[in-house]
Amino acid sequence: MQKGKLDIIDRVLEACYKHNPDALFVMSLMHQYEERGSLSKKQLEGLHLKATKVPEIPPNWLATLEATIHKMHTREKSPPIGNTPLFVKDEAIGNKMSAILEKYPQHKRVVFLFAKFSQHELLTVSEKTEVEKFYKLLIKV
Repeated sequence: MQKGKLDIIDRVLEACYKHNPDALFVMSLMHQYEERGSLSKKQLEGLHLKATKVPEIPPNWLATLEATIHKMHTREKSPPIGNTPLFVKDEAIGNKMSAILEKYPQHKRVVFLFAKFSQHELLTVSEKTEVEKFYKLLIKV
């Protein structure tokens, strides 16, 4: 609490406690407020809900408590991102390599790239252009 400022939260807690001394929720909020010096937004919202049921609390205290709640930051969790596969097979390249290997099964470079492709490894751009070049030279003749 800053010097010279009224502590509305403490006053609301005391008024709620005087209204119902057996309320465990209010007692735990008072304990936490004394220990830590603050309450979370959810706890303040719960306190406000309890305080609205206490007739002795002045409406200006409730308004101040509500304004304090509105000033606080609301934590929002972002929705979980759907799982996207790390590797998406480029079927067009796979089909071109298969066509080359059907006609030339001993083509070493295409055999190597097809093995890499079959093991779900990413082909680099240069490897893909290499396959395209082989396809144009060997199949589209």
